[in-house]
Amino acid sequence: MRVRLLGTAAGGGFPQWNCACALCVRAGKPGVPTRTQDSVAVSGDGRSWWLLNASPDLRAQILAAPELTAGPGPRETPLRGVLLTDAELDHALGVVMLREGIDLRIHGTAPVLDSVRGSFGGVLQHYNGVRWSLVEPDVGFELDGGLRVTAFSVGSKRPKYARESTVDGSWVVAYRVVDPRTGGALLYAPCLAEWPVAFDDLLPAVDCVLLDGTFFGPEEMSGATGARVGDQAQRAMGHLPVGGPDGTLHRLRGLSGSRRIYTHLNNTNPLLDAASPQRAEVAAAGVEILDDGTVLEF
Repeated sequence: MRVRLLGTAAGGGFPQWNCACALCVRAGKPGVPTRTQDSVAVSGDGRSWWLLNASPDLRAQILAAPELTAGPGPRETPLRGVLLTDAELDHALGVVMLREGIDLRIHGTAPVLDSVRGSFGGVLQHYNGVRWSLVEPDVGFELDGGLRVTAFSVGSKRPKYARESTVDGSWVVAYRVVDPRTGGALLYAPCLAEWPVAFDDLLPAVDCVLLDGTFFGPEEMSGATGARVGDQAQRAMGHLPVGGPDGTLHRLRGLSGSRRIYTHLNNTNPLLDAASPQRAEVAAAGVEILDDGTVLEF
């Protein structure tokens, strides 16, 4: 399986256009690279590629990825579709950028598809259209190119624009992607409001985990921006912190035999700075912070 990290930042990217916090001011300087909004491309055969989430930065991300270059025909593309972890705009708005695509498939759970299709489906049908495919948690399915995928429910947070939705089901999922030919397995979980019990068994069984690294600390946004946003407000956004006694880092320390990578980094997160003590703490635990464009194979 081949995996390209198209983007590694949380919603708004890094720097965020409306933010002059200390990190955003330094974005692009040595050790503090800019980042686009989180999305991943995966392939089992190097010919058929699938997106895990479709960020608003998708056009630039595709053009920066040689694997996703159009051709050989004048309107051919290796992109087959998108697997949505949720209906948040920073994860789903990119489907509109795919309006010129032909025969693309959008996968998501019932409430996610209802929200995204209700918001953007009318737009897409006036172009080449897409096919909508229902994802059931814990039920595996096949993708073109030989990959097998299973979704796991990890949260119930609805995006602001879908708060009135009456559709029941899983609003937030993680995906395990397996290449049956090599046995390689990836777990993609960019949004975790709570630690799922199932992860204690899932993580040791995968080669790589891309995990929610949105916030390092529980009071991070208050300290970085001066806004009165505390732990509960950050958790209401659907993200566990990395550090602290309730953070995810202590759960990753005990893992061995798999790559552990934080992604979906918020613009206030000190992990964005390669020279920060928080970055050193994560590295000491064997967990990585990788740049946009990084390619993984397993």
